[in-house]
Amino acid sequence: MRLGDWRTIAPHPSSMADRVIEVIEPVLMGLGSDVDPPCWVAWGDDPAIRYTILALSDAGVVTCHVRVNVPQEGPRASGKLVRWSRVQTGELSVENQGGHTLVSFQVDGQLLRGVDDEAAQVTEFALDVLAGQDGRPMPSLTPRGGSGKAPRRSGAKAAVQALPPPGGQT
Repeated sequence: MRLGDWRTIAPHPSSMADRVIEVIEPVLMGLGSDVDPPCWVAWGDDPAIRYTILALSDAGVVTCHVRVNVPQEGPRASGKLVRWSRVQTGELSVENQGGHTLVSFQVDGQLLRGVDDEAAQVTEFALDVLAGQDGRPMPSLTPRGGSGKAPRRSGAKAAVQALPPPGGQT
């Protein structure tokens, strides 16, 4: 899922209001991520107050800590880039029983869990992280039936350019 997708499912209306996004975007872009990157949002106990975004970039995982409303200051975001060689991951585990699927994955101390519909989203993010660590194209950014090369992202524009046809012919 991309950051824009998370805005539509935020558990609290002010968690990803425009004024909050305005402080998140410069942090993400300053650390090499896109303005609308593939990411996971760990909402925590009180998403109306604080949460963490794990965003993917070419260089690694951007961890962005967000405080929704700092008294007398407004929203605040701070972040760090963990290079792919330093990203710590756990095992991706899937359990299926009685028609329900449970997925869990740990990345840099954040435990990501998903049940049923959310399980596919956790799995997609986990496979992107593992691909990034291996230096492979991220599956969610690689078009199906394409050349196997992920399209390059171009910062704020985030324009996806057409891939050359298979075999390198134009």
